[in-house]
Amino acid sequence: MKSPKSNSGKDGSAPEPKAKAAKKATKSKPAPEKDAEGYRDKLPREPKTGVVLLSGGNPQIAKGDGDEPVQAYIAAMPEWKGEIGRKLDKLIERLVPKVSKAVRWNSPFYGVEGQGWFLGAHCLTKYVKVTFFAGKSLKPMPPGGTPKSGETRWIDIPEGGFDEAQMKDWIKQAAALPGWKP
Repeated sequence: MKSPKSNSGKDGSAPEPKAKAAKKATKSKPAPEKDAEGYRDKLPREPKTGVVLLSGGNPQIAKGDGDEPVQAYIAAMPEWKGEIGRKLDKLIERLVPKVSKAVRWNSPFYGVEGQGWFLGAHCLTKYVKVTFFAGKSLKPMPPGGTPKSGETRWIDIPEGGFDEAQMKDWIKQAAALPGWKP
């Protein structure tokens, strides 16, 4: 016959409360790693480029003007999103010969000198968001937007791509309108 369990601890002292005992039993997780500056958790990196991928797989690219930072952003776009980025970039270059390019707020921007930015792109988890800053003036108007969006409208492009004919039309229209000047 087994002896009844004692309510006392191993050393005869009062038993520990259950919550405290459970807390002792669980191993603590190691502290998150810090980046080179030591102030933020390490984020995943895109294997080919070593670029930090932010939420939704959006590449963290330093602010910069010209084609080089935009191409770095596109090269770091993960998986199928990179193909959309390349296709969109080539389309814009073909339709707007003197297009200005830049990366701002971890997103590529396209504009026309003296008119401002007409289009921006951004990687999200399930789609690439293409924003037209004067989108409310486009015919037909891109589907994304809310009453708080002002003139801005967008289209979310999922895996599988976009309607190239419609995108060409929107790009031509948007490049001809006054753009966004931050």
